[in-house]
Amino acid sequence: MSALLQRRPKADPVAAAPAARTKPSAGNQGAKRRENLAAYGFLAPWFVGLLFITAGPLLASLYFSFTDYNLIGEHSWVGLENYSRMLEDERLHNSLRVTFVYVFVSVPLQLALALALAMVLDRGVRGLPLYRSVYYLPSLLGGSVAIAILWRQVFGANGLINQVLGFFGIQGEGWVSHPDYALGTLIVLNVWTFGAPMVIFLAGLRQIPRMYYEAASVDGAGPLYKFWHITVPLLTPIIFFNLVLQIINAFQTFTQAFIVSGGTGGPSDSTMFYTLYLYQRGFGSFEMGYASAMAWLLLMIIGGFTAVNFLASKYWVFYGD
Repeated sequence: MSALLQRRPKADPVAAAPAARTKPSAGNQGAKRRENLAAYGFLAPWFVGLLFITAGPLLASLYFSFTDYNLIGEHSWVGLENYSRMLEDERLHNSLRVTFVYVFVSVPLQLALALALAMVLDRGVRGLPLYRSVYYLPSLLGGSVAIAILWRQVFGANGLINQVLGFFGIQGEGWVSHPDYALGTLIVLNVWTFGAPMVIFLAGLRQIPRMYYEAASVDGAGPLYKFWHITVPLLTPIIFFNLVLQIINAFQTFTQAFIVSGGTGGPSDSTMFYTLYLYQRGFGSFEMGYASAMAWLLLMIIGGFTAVNFLASKYWVFYGD
């Protein structure tokens, strides 16, 4: 017997190891199952919100965009009539023009100001947390009703701007009530909320190695050369992120235009933003089917701009590797 045991080949510990790992104990299986249940429990509110607050209304609006629906009576299927109607709606065309002007003017100015202030703060000024908070505060309040009301008072006929101009002997206009200047006041308001992109720019500037600037200084490079050949290339991912985010936000601007114009988009539809016109059609005229079609057009416009930005990014965004 002892001879047979001695002749039996020894088991290979390396080959036996995987077999041991593929057979977890009942206790380990129970612990893993409890961890999975806990994870699903924490994720459940998000799934419920996605299903009933986001996905459900999204699909419902897509369906209503093909119907004649007034929120009260029965809806009737009209096919593409709401979409074809948009081709002949002059006020919708004007709202698109106003929104595009707002986006193409305010977003570049806002990003340029944010980058300039971030570069100033990156020089190591004293009280940086205080300045960072002060400049970030307008981003939190810029879209609020209170700031919109304040903006209307500041740029009104007897507002702060005209009082300052009057000190220099200049007779100012009623800026928010003049068709040529009303949109400009809202552009200034959006530029003023540069705090959020500025904080992101500042974080990006802190990630650029200082040795690049030191090496450029040794070679005799000036501040402008360092900005265009070091700062901008290494900051392009941050610029791209802020650009996409601010374009999306600008297309969805509503509160400021609603408050400043009193909900009318005036004077003479000069502040009739696309979202404001959509609101008027949906909740003013109860043309919910037409408003749903307008909402989907806005979604396609924003999606198109975002897709173009991502496609163009490979030509100017530098990720290093």
